[in-house]
Amino acid sequence: MRPTMEDVAARAGVSRALVSLVMRNSPKVSDARRAAVLRAAEELGYQPHVMARSLASRTSTVLGVMVNDLRNAFFADVVEGLDAAAQAAGFDLVLNTGGRSPAREGNALRSLLSFRPAGVILLSPVVPASAIEAAARQCPVVLVSRTSRASGVDTVNDDGEAGSALAVDHLAGLGHRRIAHLDGGGAAGAAQRRRGFQAAMRRHGLDPIVVRSEHTDTAGEKSVRELLATYSRAELPTGLVAGNDFNAVGAISALEEAGLRVPEDVSVVGYDNTSLAALRHLSLTTVDQPRTEMGRLAFEALVERVRGERTEPVRHLLHPSLVVRATTAEVLGTGGAPR
Repeated sequence: MRPTMEDVAARAGVSRALVSLVMRNSPKVSDARRAAVLRAAEELGYQPHVMARSLASRTSTVLGVMVNDLRNAFFADVVEGLDAAAQAAGFDLVLNTGGRSPAREGNALRSLLSFRPAGVILLSPVVPASAIEAAARQCPVVLVSRTSRASGVDTVNDDGEAGSALAVDHLAGLGHRRIAHLDGGGAAGAAQRRRGFQAAMRRHGLDPIVVRSEHTDTAGEKSVRELLATYSRAELPTGLVAGNDFNAVGAISALEEAGLRVPEDVSVVGYDNTSLAALRHLSLTTVDQPRTEMGRLAFEALVERVRGERTEPVRHLLHPSLVVRATTAEVLGTGGAPR
């Protein structure tokens, strides 16, 4: 049988009210009594019921977090920043995922709202804007890696147009003239990265090649196969700007399967600078988003709303940077001469 707060109070020889104060980290409890209660709780294996505590106090400490894709390391890094800030402030996170599906995300969002959270943070959601605005009428909402014009919704984004331009500038500086973008399709942030790619290509006097893709490794493989079927080896793009790191990994796999070398034959740039990109055997050149910083800013924006410190929306726009590793090189022709 699960131990109760009354059991802890009896073991520690104190009142239930004092146990409640300890569990809420109240400063009104002496060190000696706090130690006695915590020792009794540990001996009994007592864990406070977060939902019950929230309902009793009418002040929730639960924050809902919906992740677009559990396999993408970008979201793990953002959640790490969120969790560190939440733990320091005494909040608990409840996570779920919508699996990159608008319908599933709608169900996931409703599930989070059923917990009566203090607020929710949505990471790259593809759920319709109407659903986000409806959620914001129930509790504060922050979007990460998606824009919104709703006054009740705060946002944290990186400058995707500038990030894609960094990738193009890097490849053009290495002599690449045939550069393709494997875009993110309808994913949040994909349109900004696509626009940035196209604008940077035109600025360099180059024709932009955009291949419809998604932010997954499978889509990266498929897009490269499409390029191989469309272009001869002599006309194949020598540079690829992938929609994200996950997409870049799939692209590299398909290139190597086709007998092409990275970066000797084709240079590849990712986006996000996840832990995956830094692995020694991959060493992916990529655009860095300050992921843990994005998580921290999202938490701070949410808590400001929860505490009634602000009613106007905040629109954080962070500046990306390029991390050059081993998957990009100067474009070479026959005999090692630049082409």
